[in-house]
Amino acid sequence: MNRHESLKKVKEISQWDIIIIGGGATGLGAAVDAASRGLKTLLLEQYDFAKGTSSKATKLVHGGVRYLAQGNVSLVKHSLRERYIFLKNAPHLSHKQPFILPVYTLFQKVFYGFGLWIYELLAGKYSIGNTKLLSKKKVVELMPTAQQKHLKGGVLYYDGQFDDTRMCVDMALTATKQGAVILNYAQVVSLKTQDGKVHGLTFIDTLNQQTYEVAAQAIVNATGVYAEKIMQMDDDTIKDFIAPAQGIHLVVHRDFFPSDFALIIPKTNDGRVLFAVPWLHYIILGTTDNPVPTIDIEPHAMEKEVQFILDHFNHYTTKVLQRADVNAVFAGLRPLVKLKNAGMKTSALPRDHTIHISNTNFITITGGKWTTYRFMAEQVIDKAIATCKLPDSKCITDNLLIINPADTKEYKDLLQQHPELTERIHPDFHYQLIDVYYAIRYEMAMQVEDILLRRTRMFFLNPRVAFSCAPKIAKIMAQELQKDDQWIQQQCQFIKDLLPIYTLG
Repeated sequence: MNRHESLKKVKEISQWDIIIIGGGATGLGAAVDAASRGLKTLLLEQYDFAKGTSSKATKLVHGGVRYLAQGNVSLVKHSLRERYIFLKNAPHLSHKQPFILPVYTLFQKVFYGFGLWIYELLAGKYSIGNTKLLSKKKVVELMPTAQQKHLKGGVLYYDGQFDDTRMCVDMALTATKQGAVILNYAQVVSLKTQDGKVHGLTFIDTLNQQTYEVAAQAIVNATGVYAEKIMQMDDDTIKDFIAPAQGIHLVVHRDFFPSDFALIIPKTNDGRVLFAVPWLHYIILGTTDNPVPTIDIEPHAMEKEVQFILDHFNHYTTKVLQRADVNAVFAGLRPLVKLKNAGMKTSALPRDHTIHISNTNFITITGGKWTTYRFMAEQVIDKAIATCKLPDSKCITDNLLIINPADTKEYKDLLQQHPELTERIHPDFHYQLIDVYYAIRYEMAMQVEDILLRRTRMFFLNPRVAFSCAPKIAKIMAQELQKDDQWIQQQCQFIKDLLPIYTLG
């Protein structure tokens, strides 16, 4: 995956079968699907892959326990099947994760035990583990810091966990291997129509400020919370289609929750489910659900959201967590499709996806969740084939492995030629120098933030320590990308400016 080569192909290819706008989970999933069907596929991402919502999830591959409580059985069944496929196709990034739901009344034990048994039952042959009732003694053994006062036991069940941003990057590698052309830092600025149908678009390479015009038989808008803005390029009367909702997460040291079992708090004050999940040697806590009036590429956590998570977590544990104990905080925006009479209570809006096809055949897909990205991609490519009369072929992604960079010839050759690159970037993280070099040469990392936030997850785990690594990474990138000292300074300053967003001060 080389950006120079991608731009060269954009200049050479006059007509694409399909252009996908958006390089998050949905867009990259669609690119993998389209390219693996043999369609001539181009994907354009305004920023970097997974810069927005797709990097800021709870890192869970799940069927949706809460959706079952809402009666959305169809979504749960689809999600459970997709959970199984996800874990099968990306084993290097995902794994089965045990969860414990502590109960404090006998009624809760029966109620939640039965509900989670139904959850497992709905999975059928796609089940990944048996639901079990646990005694108080067993819960305390598995979760030493669980609040024991009035504790009656717990319910054990299984879902999946993964690294969301790495999944996006590896999906981009997979799409490229299947023949897709992938570009980051490519901002779509207008759509073009011919005979009343959308047939192309104009985009700007924001790194070089060059403008390109490309044509395609089908164009898919998979830009998440930005979907409405792109839809307005096709129809300026579109409004109030998306209701953005913000969710935040806190990242803390494992000392505050020393367990390999994730904690699920089944019902918060606002009716959500809250999690404490082991993730990359840390603990991730979340999430919240609050409507926001504006869309920001780097949303800020609100004080009430931070306190909400601290209060609920502390209610269920004996080791009190305070603001000063939080390593990192990150906020993401959900692209919820707004329904009439739903008001602005975003927890009432559906989490399943929506596909909208305009009179000009402009296709928009939005909503959904990480677990069902592959199913969403299959559906939207099916729609594109039918609507825009593309060559018909069957989806094969249910059995298509996502590329593991460590298995590639490029990675192995780089390691063999430079064994010294196994040195850690920083003692506090497991990432190595080879991850930096590989990201620059083969994963389109163009800025220091691409490496600190997305090719690795250092900034999401401990922003202050990650910031201390910025000069080292910037110097490597400057050498690889032929940048000067001024570029290095600008990159380090940009990372410094992110610190107030990803820390609590």
